Order: sequence, then C-alpha cells, then structure tokens
Amino acid sequence: MKKTEIRACVAGLLIVLASGTFAQEFSEQQIKQGADIFARNCAPCHGVRMKNPEGAFDLLTFPKDQPGRFRNSVSKGKNSMPPWGGLFSRDEIESLWAYVVAGEKR
Repeated sequence: MKKTEIRACVAGLLIVLASGTFAQEFSEQQIKQGADIFARNCAPCHGVRMKNPEGAFDLLTFPKDQPGRFRNSVSKGKNSMPPWGGLFSRDEIESLWAYVVAGEKR
C-alpha cells in the first residue's frame, strides 16, 4: 500500500469512529423479542411500531451510538417514563435496544 492509500484508510476509519456508525449486530430473534416487548409495554406512549408517539420521546430519532443512555433511561426511568428495570431483565432491555436500533421493517 502507498502512503496516500494508508492515509485515506486511516482518515476513513477515524470518520467512522467519530460518527459512531459501527453497525451493531443483533439476531433476528433478539429484534423480534424487542418488538414483542415494545408492542406490549412501550407502544401506548412511544407509538405503535415507534410511529406517532403521543407526547413521549420519538425513539426513531434516538441516537444509535448511545446504548448506555437508552439502557439507563429504560431501567431507571426518565421524565414521565417510569423505571422498567424491576420488570425487564438485562436481556429484555438489550432486546428493546436491538429493536430500536434495527427499526421497524414492516
């Protein structure tokens, strides 16, 4: 590789790292579990299939590079959203995150 090619590769990698756009890998099963949990518990406020939230945060706009913020908000609650940490397991919260990141494919 030439120096210019190496520099271009490094520059591209730095842009990806800075933007937080590394794709997160979730299984279809995990996304489906998240969708099911969402439909039963979250849709009344955040909208069916995350569309048209009724005054709640629009999860379609949630920053995909902030999984810790999402987990913390779900576990401990935020603003008028109650804490769900006592109801959902870590795996279930991770499945919800998978669903939010993957989006609704239907």
